[in-house]
Amino acid sequence: MQKTKFLVIQTAFIGDAILATSILEKLHQHYPQSGIDFLVRKGNEALFKEHPFINHLYVWDKKGEKYTNLYSILRQVRKVNYDYVVNLQRFATTGLFAALSKGKEKIGFKKNPFSLFFDKKIVHEIGDGSHEIERNQLLIEHLTDIDFVRPQLYPSKQDFDSVTNYKTETYITISPASVWFTKQFPKEKWIEYLNFLDKSIKVYLLGGPGDEGLCNEIKNETTHPKINVLAGKLSFLESAAIMKDAAMNFTNDSAPLHIASSMNAPVTAIFCSTVPDFGFGPLSSNSRIAATRKKLDCRPCGLHGKKACPLDHFKCAKTIDIKTLKSDFN
Repeated sequence: MQKTKFLVIQTAFIGDAILATSILEKLHQHYPQSGIDFLVRKGNEALFKEHPFINHLYVWDKKGEKYTNLYSILRQVRKVNYDYVVNLQRFATTGLFAALSKGKEKIGFKKNPFSLFFDKKIVHEIGDGSHEIERNQLLIEHLTDIDFVRPQLYPSKQDFDSVTNYKTETYITISPASVWFTKQFPKEKWIEYLNFLDKSIKVYLLGGPGDEGLCNEIKNETTHPKINVLAGKLSFLESAAIMKDAAMNFTNDSAPLHIASSMNAPVTAIFCSTVPDFGFGPLSSNSRIAATRKKLDCRPCGLHGKKACPLDHFKCAKTIDIKTLKSDFN
């Protein structure tokens, strides 16, 4: 029997790529013998190292000659004759890519400028209470079912082994950084929380190499005695492995939140300028949301984060009471 061939496209940022794995999970459940290929942007490929059912991973290098690089991938894709090409993005470039892919059925969101060339178009609505996972899964509902499936990452045994020594006592993780200023809980608030936290609890500060400076500032300015900066020292999947067994993981509305969801790890997600109603909240069984209790007419100030508070007061973050964050991990 010939295998059904799928191509899933998500070339946005880390969090989007992680959320897209719910599509991979669902397709694999319904087509366990199929070949599922995945197109991601360069930099995100490490998330899918040794993924158990990704048949082939296409990696688009968006730097330098980005369109030449994408055309090279398109030439490969057109030779495969995919049964289904599922485009999770609403932007023109991947819409045109899907349209030219020679897929037998091309599926995407109606908002995409090239959706007129899709065989199946789905409405994408933000703010109606649905999660991005649910919106994405509408694309393949006719091929699968209506059941909700959580995203999933697969750290290897080596990834888990590499962080074993960090798991000898009760610990939490904090991922304090964000690309966007208005999505980032202020440094002073993290310090305030750590000073409030039980001093017996080990704390690991996570992030990429560019976050090491912020993490060191937090460590040096808090009175908490048991802080270890791991920013820049762990891979994506090693970070996922350490988050899996944490008593709690604290994140902004950013990629680490979705890493926690993909591991069904306990998570407290702090929302500053954005709101969970946009559809990017936590999905773990043990998950909490922390946000201001003040009624602010300016919140949310946009779908995405901003480089600075438009009103120059950042009350959506500064008025979050750190006592509302979980601190009892027994």
